Amino acid sequence: MDINIPLVDLAAQWAVIGREAEPRIREVLGRGDFILGRALEEFEAAFAAYCGCRRAIGVASGLDALKLALRALDVGPGDTVIVPAHTFIATALAVSAVGAQPALVDIDEASFNLDPRRLEEAAGPRTRAVIPVHLYGRPADMDPILELAARRGWAVLEDAAQAHGARYRGRPCGSLGRIAAFSFYPGKNLGAAGDGGAVTTNEAALADRVARLRNYGSTVKYRHDELGENSRLDTLQAAILSVKLRHLDEWNAARRQIAAAYTDALRGVGDLLLPAEPADAESVWHLYVVRTSRRDALLDHLRTRGIGALIHYPCPIHLQPAYAGAGWRAGQFPVAERVAREVISLPIYPEMSEEQIARVVSAVREFYG
Repeated sequence: MDINIPLVDLAAQWAVIGREAEPRIREVLGRGDFILGRALEEFEAAFAAYCGCRRAIGVASGLDALKLALRALDVGPGDTVIVPAHTFIATALAVSAVGAQPALVDIDEASFNLDPRRLEEAAGPRTRAVIPVHLYGRPADMDPILELAARRGWAVLEDAAQAHGARYRGRPCGSLGRIAAFSFYPGKNLGAAGDGGAVTTNEAALADRVARLRNYGSTVKYRHDELGENSRLDTLQAAILSVKLRHLDEWNAARRQIAAAYTDALRGVGDLLLPAEPADAESVWHLYVVRTSRRDALLDHLRTRGIGALIHYPCPIHLQPAYAGAGWRAGQFPVAERVAREVISLPIYPEMSEEQIARVVSAVREFYG
């Protein structure tokens, strides 16, 4: 079947910024500084300022951003890290990659984010950190998480992979915990033309260590102070991201308008449960996610109408085959399981036309008769 309203239209975005980005790309090609080059330094400074942080360190992916942030926090074998049961698997994989154990906690049914009231249930004697995820671009309820973490001596690592520009009680996501991880996967609100990520922090020691770890554990050529990795954001990607960053607030505003249009048009339709934005937070609507008990049928219906709806995410962490040996069981995190059975993401991207929005709404309403 032909999908003519995709979940996200990257070609439409390039049509907007291509002429602006191409000279920056040519500058990098002319200089030849493809690794740790000038455009990367410029982007890191601009992105840190945008996030209200002192430092941003560009890395190769969102997963690497999480992993290197955990390494900078000295999280490793024998430690546990609290992670929401409903999130993209990268959040848990990063914990496993450093030799620690994910400790899952169920989510809040209204926000889909980690439920702060359940944090103590997941805590243990070796808990070193908690990773709240700002899922779908909606900020997690950070203040109670930060308060408990401060009392218990846990580090807070924000997974802000879907939250570029989101704000919690007036504060930018990515500046709320000790350290944060972003993804620049192409479909993100701020997406590269390939993979990429960044770590943000206000702590110089953490920033310096991430910068060292991403570059083979080195700050001086051919001297390696620790066992590092090769995880550097390409200079070409940084040049593109610098251009896109200047448009990000405008694009996020467009996403908010589309989300509001969906909410107005779909309120009261069938058994749809629509996402709501809390009064103390500003979502950037990376995804517009609704819930319905007829999810699979609705998904099939939309696809036959050429609408690229998707599921984020159909399987919670504790039921993933990769974690079959972790000792978790079906029914252990009931909210995450229920949400995973019912969520469906409708198309949302800044370049959507009113006609496209109307077609999506019409197809949804048609399904419910």
